[in-house]
Amino acid sequence: MNEILEQALLYDFYGELLTDHQKEVYEQFVLEDLSLGEIAREEGISRQGVHDLVKRCSQTLKGYEEKLHLVEKFVSVREKVKQIDELLDGYEKENAEELVADIRKISDEIIEEL
Repeated sequence: MNEILEQALLYDFYGELLTDHQKEVYEQFVLEDLSLGEIAREEGISRQGVHDLVKRCSQTLKGYEEKLHLVEKFVSVREKVKQIDELLDGYEKENAEELVADIRKISDEIIEEL
């Protein structure tokens, strides 16, 4: 998973655990793709202060993920749902029993993860 997508997912799952100031700066950097200098001017802090804040937020969000694994579970479930969609795209009446068995297996895996 690329770093920007990972940061966005971590923020989606754990962002509400950050302070309002942390959320604002992190959103500007990760989601709005503003530079450190642009954020520093807007927030009235140094460029280094923005860098440190973004780094701390990133570490905090990764720490939550290490403990809770919500993003990992989400990505896994999303991949399994994609597998089900691919199985259904190739649906043929003759293979209905095999298709149902494959879908049940994948759905069981999803339920186990949750």
